[in-house]
Amino acid sequence: MNTAVTTVQAALEHAAAVRPEVGGFPYLAEALRQAGVTRCRMAVPSNAMLYLTDAGPVAVQGEPLVTGMIDVAPFDREALVAALRADQAGETAFPEFVRGCWKAGVVWYEVDLSARTCSYYGAADDSYVETYPAVEI
Repeated sequence: MNTAVTTVQAALEHAAAVRPEVGGFPYLAEALRQAGVTRCRMAVPSNAMLYLTDAGPVAVQGEPLVTGMIDVAPFDREALVAALRADQAGETAFPEFVRGCWKAGVVWYEVDLSARTCSYYGAADDSYVETYPAVEI
């Protein structure tokens, strides 16, 4: 394993140990930022995460949400915000959150760990940006 993979794995494990069950995303983001991750990019239909780190990029392939050819739902800001709020309230786990993004027409999203923003994008360049609070861990 290279240094970038080891670094991301360690940061994810650290985040899992320190984050609260409700409202835990900022703790995850801060653990990643402290480990040298600058951005995280998620290709939603393929459920593939790309971590951009000081030591190099790291890809993590989850179980794809879709296979083959499929229509993409139109971007639905209200449905996206509902998925975000459910996740932030601890009502869903990450896999349900990703499925909620897909149902809301999100094809990819990016987390900027320096700016503390999450930007969600639809197929027709629709977007929604949300900030998250700074936390100390």
